[in-house]
Amino acid sequence: MISETKPSVTPKIEEPKFGFNEYAERLNGRAAMIGFLLLVVIEYITDQGILSWLGLK
Repeated sequence: MISETKPSVTPKIEEPKFGFNEYAERLNGRAAMIGFLLLVVIEYITDQGILSWLGLK
């Protein structure tokens, strides 16, 4: 009977720096929140909406 030997150390695998991973999703979420907040602040200060900026209103 052949017995399998199991590795004694688990390899540490690094997270990829691009693609769909936890770090990229967290960074994207934070950028979206900052962008939305800046949009609201600029609309409040200028008293014009995003449609006015784009020339649609």
